[in-house]
Amino acid sequence: MSKAETFRALHQPGNPFILANAWDVGSALMLQGMGAKAIATSSAALAFALGTRDMGHITRDQALAHAQDLIAVLDVPLSGDFENGFGEDPETCAETVRLAAEIGLAGICIEDTALPDEAPYDFDLAVERIRAAASAARALPGDFFFVARADGVLTGQYDMDEAIRRLQAFEAAGADGLYAPAPANPQDLKRICDAVNIPVNALAAGPCTKLPLSEYAAAGLARVSLGSALARATHRMIRDIGMDMLENGDFSALGKSISGDAVEDLMFK
Repeated sequence: MSKAETFRALHQPGNPFILANAWDVGSALMLQGMGAKAIATSSAALAFALGTRDMGHITRDQALAHAQDLIAVLDVPLSGDFENGFGEDPETCAETVRLAAEIGLAGICIEDTALPDEAPYDFDLAVERIRAAASAARALPGDFFFVARADGVLTGQYDMDEAIRRLQAFEAAGADGLYAPAPANPQDLKRICDAVNIPVNALAAGPCTKLPLSEYAAAGLARVSLGSALARATHRMIRDIGMDMLENGDFSALGKSISGDAVEDLMFK
């Protein structure tokens, strides 16, 4: 199977895999070395790595170039977090799908937020954007797993009822998978899965970080992604250890790091 076909086969409702989000070549290689079956980019984590802001400040060219760097070294499939498709117009979303497939991505997700603002696109426009992207994915010569995101719960712009209404419309518009990040409680994950008929992604964030993978499975999820959480955990270590050093002259936390050999063993496993 191609990487895209392998990626599609991983999406089994009730048997979720962990889609590990990386932010550079090294982190992607380490996650692959630890057994990740697929890797994803993260728009926020990439923004941090580039020293810019999240939410619409990464260009499509930057996202594609970053993905190409990871594809060049990975043996597992790579999926792209491509924000709002890098434009409002449905044809822009379709072109983003075509460009993503051209460089070898196994799939991407596109959200319904009118970046750089947090307001969602109007319902009808949001659906047309997903329909255009899904149609472009189906017209490709190879497989490509396209996920449609309803981000209004995450951004506080609409409630779960509206998120489900949008996800159902995105399914009807041809999406391969669905994603509503950061519901207020774990019970909403099952509610989403029960409301649709295609694979659903969950974000390991907020209350959902307390769930073991078995509970995601019981809810009917097909995959669990990390978003920027692993990158932010790394940045927390930089902040905490840096404050110990720079404010208190305390280097002791550096003793908890792993060896360079351990890092290389994972990268080049």
